[in-house]
Amino acid sequence: MIASLRTRLQATYISYPSQFWLMFAGLLVSRIGTSMIWPFLMLYASQQLELPMATVASLLTIHAVSGVASSFLAGPVIDRFGRKWMMVAGLALHSATYLMLSQAQTLPEFAALMALSGAVAPLYMVGADAMLADLVPKGRRTDAYALMRLSANAGIAIGPAIGGVLVSTSYNLAFFMAAAGLATFSLLMLLFARETLPQRDEAAPKLERFGGYLDILRDRGYMSFLVLVTLGVLPGVMIWTLLPLYANLNYGVPESLYGLIPTTNALMVVFLQLPVTSFTKRFPPRRVMALGALFYSLGAGLVVLGRGFIGFWISMVVMTLGELALAPTSTSYAANLAPPDRRGRYMSMYNLTWSVAMGIGPVFGGLLNDRLGPQAIWLGGLMVGLLSVIGFLKGKQNSPIAG
Repeated sequence: MIASLRTRLQATYISYPSQFWLMFAGLLVSRIGTSMIWPFLMLYASQQLELPMATVASLLTIHAVSGVASSFLAGPVIDRFGRKWMMVAGLALHSATYLMLSQAQTLPEFAALMALSGAVAPLYMVGADAMLADLVPKGRRTDAYALMRLSANAGIAIGPAIGGVLVSTSYNLAFFMAAAGLATFSLLMLLFARETLPQRDEAAPKLERFGGYLDILRDRGYMSFLVLVTLGVLPGVMIWTLLPLYANLNYGVPESLYGLIPTTNALMVVFLQLPVTSFTKRFPPRRVMALGALFYSLGAGLVVLGRGFIGFWISMVVMTLGELALAPTSTSYAANLAPPDRRGRYMSMYNLTWSVAMGIGPVFGGLLNDRLGPQAIWLGGLMVGLLSVIGFLKGKQNSPIAG
């Protein structure tokens, strides 16, 4: 059995280029660092500012709005000048924002730094999605995106468990570790990565290459797909951003214990993502995405029934089942629809789904909490997610993934 496992691992390793594995390793290092603090960021801000949940959650909206603007700019630049240097710059600047967040004490300081963080984060994400599509043939991209998620979640499996302990005694140390992880990945990309930008047709109009978003906006099928993904992941965004605060304020779940909940999510992705993806590839992608959105919705709805750590843990498990189905399938779906010379722009539009959900979800949940009560957060998330399920099932079930 060990020999068979070694053979499979070797076959997987040689089937992807070395730069893919550089990105795989670097993402692991950076996610260990950032996941030490991200699940607890809103709780930290709430403790520092002592303001209502909706006000604190608006910081994530600022982060998301900044990310939306940055994504629109990042796509054409990445398509024009390349992936590598934007990724390096994004990682380095993101590292600096974590160091500065550790010193923030007022709402304007938090708002400015969250805006900066939102602006630099897409530089890496859009570049990485485009670089992976450059490196990996179409027929293997779903598996490749699944492997990259495995790396990210292996880091998340380690980070929150450590971070939960660290932030109980020193948030500053957790912020420093997050910054160190991002800086390390930036250095790895700087020293060892090569540019993957496809050769351009110099006769093509350069104005279109810097713009080009109008044609994407006119593509009703692609735009409706983006809207459905946004609605589908919104319940998950609410769980990631508001559940730590909800669990702590309403049920006294401490950070040191809560850290095991995001760790569970990460471990599930590490051990289940590849077999789940291998299974779901057999089915039309829109049905797979509908199933993923359904589990996202149910994960949020189940929070209403939770009364402590175990109940919230179960909600995360259910939500993660949705993530396993929806995330790699939707990423590959978007990448396979993108023309090679517009991958940066197509993937920047795809990455907006998470940014928009991050901008809407926390404030939507915070308003429901402040006006209707804490449990309204999760009922609202459930209903929004179900709209995505219906939309995916009503659309055409043809697949751009196979090939």
